[in-house]
Amino acid sequence: MKTYAEMTAELEKLAAHNERLVGGLRSARAQIVELKSDLERVGDPPNSYATFLRRAEGTTIDVLHNGRRLRVATAASLDLDALHPGAELRLNEALAAVEAVPPGDAGNVVPVVESLADSRVLVAVAPDDTRVLRRAGELAEEALHPGDHVLVDLKAQLVMERIDRAEITDLVLEQVPDVSFEEIGGLGEQIEAIRDAVELPFLQQDLYRTYGLRPPQGVLLYGPPGCGKTMIAKAVAHELVLRSAEVRGVSVAEALENSAFLNVKGPELLNKYVGETERSIRLVFERAREKAAADHPVVIFFDEMEALFRTRGTGLSSDVETTIVPQLLAEIDGVEGLDNVIVIGASNREDMIDPAILRPGRLDVKIRVRRPNQRAGREILGLYLDDAVPMRESREALLDVAVREIYDEGPDSAFVRLEFSDGTHETLHFRDFVSGATLRNITDRAKKLAVKDQLSTGSVGLTSQHLIDAITAEFVENEDMPSAAHPEDWARISGTPGGSRRRVEAVVPLQGRSRAADASFEEDQR
Repeated sequence: MKTYAEMTAELEKLAAHNERLVGGLRSARAQIVELKSDLERVGDPPNSYATFLRRAEGTTIDVLHNGRRLRVATAASLDLDALHPGAELRLNEALAAVEAVPPGDAGNVVPVVESLADSRVLVAVAPDDTRVLRRAGELAEEALHPGDHVLVDLKAQLVMERIDRAEITDLVLEQVPDVSFEEIGGLGEQIEAIRDAVELPFLQQDLYRTYGLRPPQGVLLYGPPGCGKTMIAKAVAHELVLRSAEVRGVSVAEALENSAFLNVKGPELLNKYVGETERSIRLVFERAREKAAADHPVVIFFDEMEALFRTRGTGLSSDVETTIVPQLLAEIDGVEGLDNVIVIGASNREDMIDPAILRPGRLDVKIRVRRPNQRAGREILGLYLDDAVPMRESREALLDVAVREIYDEGPDSAFVRLEFSDGTHETLHFRDFVSGATLRNITDRAKKLAVKDQLSTGSVGLTSQHLIDAITAEFVENEDMPSAAHPEDWARISGTPGGSRRRVEAVVPLQGRSRAADASFEEDQR
């Protein structure tokens, strides 16, 4: 007969076994339920999706499903008041709308032709296919302008979203450059003229109205390449923002954020498709008007202006300028104002720009940027040879040596001889072709020579010999340029009185500096 203790142990053992059985049954039941739900889910008919068009009677709605317009019932859980045209809906097997889902973010991108008064939009799907579409609910209050790009659902005939394309952003530089007038040397007269033309009308608007003056619509900076035209335009934008901040009593950071300098990359505006270049010009001016709407100054800068706006009818190109030039004229003095917008053009071939652009009322102010003379050249050299540059000699002595070498009129500085049709000739020296870019390149060469000298000998600082060697290297490097130039171009460059009456027959390179350099080299070898 079993004892009480034995019976108790056996009972506990059986109880543990029973718990394991219960756990196994529960696990099996859970697996059966999961398999059953999977079987039901796999066996469910597929759901389809539709685009909401409009609310119909009661709880029914009109949708677009697989290209067909249907009127379907809705589930009680669906909030009909929150639906707007273009919303995506999930339909059950009975084609009843049961759930709103996030709309799709893909489709066709087309340009807007016109916004109609009844919230419809005229878009150009293809060059020969223009359609009228309705706005989706999110676009009901958003302004759409001709040329804007929108995402459309052509099957549902809806405009879904406005797309900000980077095409104009790629063509313009919007941030205001950090260039001041103090960084420009030798152009004090030109800077004063452009400040009178640009800053004064903007900052003294009341006085201009009192005297019945209208601010100029545009400024043309013209002259030889490398003489500071682009730097002046950048400085104008920067200084205009600073003066505007002072007048309005706002911080410079706020003024810089709201102002813009639209540096238009002219050649990139050209497009082989008819009308695309004109559209790009129109979008540039629209961007400027948007920026200037809050009384903030905006500068539109066309560098190398002759690349876009050549004289019409010359036959020198594909004659695309016959439509591009009128587009610019329409933007400058058309029915839409250009308040707080100033157009600045720069060109070294102003003779190629269409005269209609240069007449008063369009580019009113024309400022010639000349090559630097001795005084201006010394000022420019002083900007690049400031006190921060290590020097073994006094700064003033170095500047005297550089100016004397650059503007020398001796036989070694002769550059070219122009032979005219009347039998006369004229000798031009290197100083006649010096530009601000040339002077900067000379100082950079001298600094590199000083660096090499310090590495080899340990002597620190710039010397006059470094400057002389740099000037000689710069002139020798450019001596062969005239041989490939057309004589008529040198007639313009010479700028001599009567140049238009005397035709240049030949340009003879003299190469005085290279001969002097070769003689010096041979002397060193001996």
